[in-house]
Amino acid sequence: MNTPESFFGGAPEALASAPGRVNLLGEHTDYNDGFMLPLATPQRTDVALAASQDDQHHLYSGTLDGNVTFAARGGSAPQGFGSYVEGCIRLVEARGVTVPPLRMFVSTALPVGSGLSSSAALEVATLRALRQWLGFELDDVALARLAQRAEVEYARVNVGIMDQMASSLCDERNMLFIDARTLDHRLVPLPPETAVIVVDSGVPRTLAASKYNERRAECEEAARKLGVAALRDVSNPADAAAVEALPEPLRRRARHVVQENLRVLEAARGVSAERFGALMNASHDSLRDDYAVSIPELDQLVAALRAAPGVLGARLTGAGFGGACVALCRAGSAREAAQAALSTYNKAGRQGRILIPVPTQGKENNNEPVRVSPAPAGT
Repeated sequence: MNTPESFFGGAPEALASAPGRVNLLGEHTDYNDGFMLPLATPQRTDVALAASQDDQHHLYSGTLDGNVTFAARGGSAPQGFGSYVEGCIRLVEARGVTVPPLRMFVSTALPVGSGLSSSAALEVATLRALRQWLGFELDDVALARLAQRAEVEYARVNVGIMDQMASSLCDERNMLFIDARTLDHRLVPLPPETAVIVVDSGVPRTLAASKYNERRAECEEAARKLGVAALRDVSNPADAAAVEALPEPLRRRARHVVQENLRVLEAARGVSAERFGALMNASHDSLRDDYAVSIPELDQLVAALRAAPGVLGARLTGAGFGGACVALCRAGSAREAAQAALSTYNKAGRQGRILIPVPTQGKENNNEPVRVSPAPAGT
């Protein structure tokens, strides 16, 4: 396995990193022009780069122990982590910036396939490293837009904007309220004296991509039948009645999106810890019953989290069909609650693991909870 020193033959010329994200409310709303409340993860993806000595881009993933090489001019990376990086490079070039042949070393602490958006972290870290190395102007919202386009156009995943906005603009102490239509955004503190737990179900999200595209198409059809540009525009009682008149499964898909947007807007105005937890519970139930993106393992993990001491609410996070679940708990109880939920869940032969609180030196019983405090004045 390469090290950065051996890969570069010395020090790199630029270093950048970006976090993953865990979404607390607002699932499957971003591609419906809706609202969401993600939070940055403590785990990050790191990118280092330097000039290449030939006319090839050379990429290496320390996490995967894999190499990708493609021509700097006119070449294409194979599908995989290289396609995300290639998309970032090509879109920077489309802005009139010359990107010389480069060597890039990528490593990440984010678990791939757990719903914490390792792909967005890679894209944002790559664009930050290119911005630093080449010195071009690119604000953080424009950077998120480019990162999204890289995933859609080069990795061929038709994602919304939430993951990239969160990775580019979030921090670990505050949620980021995002309006997917306007990209207006602001930091929103969680209720005081709370902490976040994330537990991976151990089930890969094998159906997430195909079902994601299916749900997106169903939402577009529902919006067309309702005569609105997007389901975000369903906002009054008459519209809600029209939703209930839609044929199945469009009725349930649209109902989830409409109610989920209302949950986000309520939470963003500021609610008690207990109310925020109740909104998370309602979100999961809607994702399970109306949007049909949960699976038995996620439901079991959510139930284990809800039963754990100090937990106020829990839901799946990410696209569904596997991946992780997130819970809000009282500060000081995150470690005990996460371990209790994991113990209950794994008794059925599951292979879950705690992602947040982050293990210290590989020992989950030394975890420290991610505490959420009020935003600084002026945010």
